[in-house]
Amino acid sequence: MNKYSKEVVFIILIAIPFMYLAFLWEDLPDKIAIHFDFEGNPDNWTTKNLIIYLLLALGIGTYLLMLFIPKFDPKKKIEQMGGKYYSLRLLMTFFMTIISIYILYSGNGDKVNPSFLIAITGSFDMVFGNYLQTVKPNYFIGIRTPWALENEQTWKKTHRLAGRMWMLAGLVILIISFIIKNNYLLGILFASITFIIVIVPIIYSYTEFKKLKS
Repeated sequence: MNKYSKEVVFIILIAIPFMYLAFLWEDLPDKIAIHFDFEGNPDNWTTKNLIIYLLLALGIGTYLLMLFIPKFDPKKKIEQMGGKYYSLRLLMTFFMTIISIYILYSGNGDKVNPSFLIAITGSFDMVFGNYLQTVKPNYFIGIRTPWALENEQTWKKTHRLAGRMWMLAGLVILIISFIIKNNYLLGILFASITFIIVIVPIIYSYTEFKKLKS
């Protein structure tokens, strides 16, 4: 399979929300809900016509960004990831497709189920954590702290820790999304877990860099 035929799957994923939009178009209201509070009630809307641009930004925007990032990597480390980076691009595009479809599905303004979105995010965290451990030092993807970028050993240790934390956190988020019925409590736990898996690798990269320097 050549590099062009590999892109076909991305085109299909990007096209699916637009096909769904065409199917729903006549039944969609003039105002479409695009954001919801902890209880699943809509609190922000966009017009029916502008939803097309939102889908373009989520689908095509993400695809183009991930496609051209390796071109701007001065160290060419992302290209060295090979198939792993292709899988990561596929994961990001698939995730945006799911989000786009859910926005259209909930566009009639009905109350949505926040636990579903949190479960999807937890699933994403699990898979992303696996790829995070394979990311080479670069300026675009990963835990790009000054200390990790300065030292390749610090980068590897930081991303090994971060990858395992994201995988475990994703599993926990997925489980609690089915167990906890209180949306406020679920939202607080989700935000707390997300904060931990972001801040701990940053602190860890600093401490590892200092240990190596000393």
